[in-house]
Amino acid sequence: MQTKNQYRFITGVLLLVFSVLSTSAQTSKPNSNRIRTYDVQHYVLRVNFDRANRIVFGDTTVRLKPLKENFQTLELDAANMRFESVKLDSGNSNLTYKTLGEKIIITLDKTYSPADTVSVRLKYSTKPKKGVYFVDALKEDDEIVRAAQIWTQGEAEEAHHWFPSYDFPDDKATSEQFITVEKEETAIGNGELLETKGNADGTKTFHYKMPLVHSTYLTSFIVGTYSKISDSYKNTPLGFYVYPDKTAIAPLAFGRTKQMFGVFEELTGVAFPYNKYDQTIVANFQFGGMENITATTMADTEIFFAETGFGKEAVTDLVSHELAHSWFGNLVTCKNWSELWLNEGFATYMEAAYREKVFNREDYLRKIRQNAAQFFTADAVSKKRPALFNPNAEPDTLFNEPAFIYQKGGAVIHTLRETVGAKNFWKAVNIYLNRHKFGNVETNDLKNAMEEASGTNLNWFFKQWVYGAGFPKLEVKQNYNPRTKILNLSISQVQKADKTTASAFILPMEVEITTATGTKTEKIEVKKRVENFSIKLDGKPTETILDKNEQIPLKLVKYERLTAK
Repeated sequence: MQTKNQYRFITGVLLLVFSVLSTSAQTSKPNSNRIRTYDVQHYVLRVNFDRANRIVFGDTTVRLKPLKENFQTLELDAANMRFESVKLDSGNSNLTYKTLGEKIIITLDKTYSPADTVSVRLKYSTKPKKGVYFVDALKEDDEIVRAAQIWTQGEAEEAHHWFPSYDFPDDKATSEQFITVEKEETAIGNGELLETKGNADGTKTFHYKMPLVHSTYLTSFIVGTYSKISDSYKNTPLGFYVYPDKTAIAPLAFGRTKQMFGVFEELTGVAFPYNKYDQTIVANFQFGGMENITATTMADTEIFFAETGFGKEAVTDLVSHELAHSWFGNLVTCKNWSELWLNEGFATYMEAAYREKVFNREDYLRKIRQNAAQFFTADAVSKKRPALFNPNAEPDTLFNEPAFIYQKGGAVIHTLRETVGAKNFWKAVNIYLNRHKFGNVETNDLKNAMEEASGTNLNWFFKQWVYGAGFPKLEVKQNYNPRTKILNLSISQVQKADKTTASAFILPMEVEITTATGTKTEKIEVKKRVENFSIKLDGKPTETILDKNEQIPLKLVKYERLTAK
């Protein structure tokens, strides 16, 4: 999701409009993974609705393979469901089950081994508190101006509120959907639309199939009244689903989609991996957008900003962010929620990378600066101040402080690129994506790829920027000796150190010094609480700038007035 909630989008717009206003780190990595006893192979999801009572009628088949011998107890995530039947898909006998909290625990007919495939079919109804959202029609003067909608939101762990599942990102399966809606409605699901079939009761059923594996939270559907604008990128169909009276918004909001495809394929060296890409607007969406597999959901309020002069730039970032998730988040997915920065930091960074490729380096750096500024603001008011890798991540609060995942993540990835060099960086990204495609990743997987491509040890980098919190605050004292023509720089790190914030960050950077005859650039490395540097000049300095090229945007620098002796 871009701006996983609207805070990120709105903050971006505000920064755009008001830009003129503008001890050692923690290294322990607690286990945030979930114990798995089976591997889901495929979901078949059949849904229809009681609109008046906001009830979902579900019929789900879960096909899986055990991960251990003597497998007989199947535990699925399932919240607030009333089960009509639970059976093996191949038989008519009911299986014994019990519900416990947000779980259904099923006793299978016998024990199974990893060589077996088990298919369980569950029929149920639910009035979901999460996962599926019913949106009433919008009326003005008793006239409908926007039809009613039903849409899903899976991230972080909301999918199990509408279908029994293994609702955690480290399991990937293919999926199939049969979505029954009213005759005037459209249903948008994941993957290819195989068939739209009329039913005897006047409804119709959309049949979608997603043949490539994906994490559970990326499974989605949208139901509403839409006009579809079609396009394509190479052989990939593109669909822009908008309200019938809002078709003019499609080229304004989504017109750069094809170009973004080309840029992301060129940068990563990895072709778009899926069989289509849809973007659909919905009402009352709690986030800016959500990267559901092949079927991105967009908040209509955010997309409508494309009609305004000041909002177009933010919509471009939103669209590029969600598309970038096709590589970072969907193709390669964080293994657990502590590692979410691997999804969101990269998608945020790719907003800037797209701008650099299409516009210029300065626009890229402007975006990176914006990310840093948003992080600084969040860090100043946060009580928790989490690190990028957040061992305390919980699904219900995952997006409460998005700047610590999105904006900090984007800025750190920029610094990583500057540290290893652009050529090595994109080579490593290619290694990372190809090595782990259709799988799950942890931070160490990214680190290994970066070290392999660059031939450098990056323990220090990940320790301070990923596993550590906070950022360096520098005070620079300058003293120039006109007799020796030596400038002495004393650089102090004054950030408050604690168990997660380093007392001294390692900061390789350049310092640019201007004199009457020109500029001189020196490479330095600040790695202590106080560092002193002596630089020979040809005359008195008139300006000193640390890190002029902004290789390390997550720092604050205060310069004291030049003194001479």
